[in-house]
Amino acid sequence: MIINKKQFEITSMSNETKPFVFIIESLEFKNEIDEEFEGVIISKILKLSKITHKYFYIRTKSEFEHLLNEFVKSNYRYLHISCHGNENLIATTLDRINFKELGNLLRDKLNGKRLFLSSCESTNKNLANEIFPTSGCNSIIGSDKEISIDDAAIFWSSFYKIMFKRNSKAMKREVLESVLPGMKELFKIPIKYYRKDKKSKKGWTEVTI
Repeated sequence: MIINKKQFEITSMSNETKPFVFIIESLEFKNEIDEEFEGVIISKILKLSKITHKYFYIRTKSEFEHLLNEFVKSNYRYLHISCHGNENLIATTLDRINFKELGNLLRDKLNGKRLFLSSCESTNKNLANEIFPTSGCNSIIGSDKEISIDDAAIFWSSFYKIMFKRNSKAMKREVLESVLPGMKELFKIPIKYYRKDKKSKKGWTEVTI
């Protein structure tokens, strides 16, 4: 079978990731009652900014697994997870997902993509060790300390606004590494940044910001 150049280019284009944001949020019942939905605020800012995205609210690990598959189908490039957590796990409303489980769930689902984690204390070396070896992830950015929902909502909304203003087609490493220190200082939020590093035995490195 002869494949002409035009056909090949169309096929190749269809396999490219899309520079859009896929938001999955899951909180405690108290947060729901108090209407403390960080992800909703981020979604509204992205909509006002005409930044293509999807937002989903879930309560269970089963729903989380389903949406990770939907994330893969969407071919969106940026996965944003908003939930509670600690130094060893993240949590949906009704279930807990330890880092090992999370690593298995994200296996091969983040090839060439970036993970943004808004979950108190969860963005740490334990997480990096579980995610990078099997997911194909380019980077993980989030906090390793407890932060308030309002601070998180303002930080992430501003982050996406700035990054998409700089370049709506891609989040370049050098831009991330120039923007994050200023935002960390401005909002007084502890932020950790880990990126894929083929030269490291671990497969990743922590970037000081």
